[in-house]
Amino acid sequence: MTPRLIPVVFALVLLSHTGIVAQTRVQTETIKPPDVGAQPSEPDRPGAAGDRTAAALPDTKPASVPEILTDLSSLPAPVARMRARILEAARSGDLEQVVTVMQSGATMPVFSFGDEKSPIAFWKASYPDSHGLEVLAILIEILEAGFVRVDAGTPQEMFVWPYFAFVPLKDLTPPQKVELFKIVTGPDYKEMQEFGAYIFYRLGIGPGGAWHFFITGD
Repeated sequence: MTPRLIPVVFALVLLSHTGIVAQTRVQTETIKPPDVGAQPSEPDRPGAAGDRTAAALPDTKPASVPEILTDLSSLPAPVARMRARILEAARSGDLEQVVTVMQSGATMPVFSFGDEKSPIAFWKASYPDSHGLEVLAILIEILEAGFVRVDAGTPQEMFVWPYFAFVPLKDLTPPQKVELFKIVTGPDYKEMQEFGAYIFYRLGIGPGGAWHFFITGD
């Protein structure tokens, strides 16, 4: 099987107002979100003027491993609704429907660290054999995996799929590795071991239901 993992090079995104650093092995781009003065008591929500920028990617190397969650009933209602909307669009097999969901918020979710303007063009270039449709299968697989809640109680709070982005590969149990192989191939896993972390797609939704990113890398 041809590995689906997109070759990537490190990119450093410095978020000066939060002190968060996210890395990915693709084209380097520095994104500086606007100073929105977000307060923990005012969660993000799609279309809100004070919504946090989608560039606020959480640190994938936290001091401690977040709790792995599988109970969808634990999701805040806005997060559960956005997850359901994304899944419905992905299952339609129509890239345009996914982009419509992406455009429903105040900011476009981060889908690449390069200067690409069109998600569809980017996905078709990444997966030319399927005209981009393979990314929809990946999107479904990721959202059906376990997830984590990071930065709880802060303006940077996020629900992130899959949980592998926050769990060291060396700590995965055999059953968890089986779950991982639903998303990546054997060669992908070998490359991740050499790199030292999960570097395939991950997706983040804020507690108010804003879709912040669907990105590959670390």
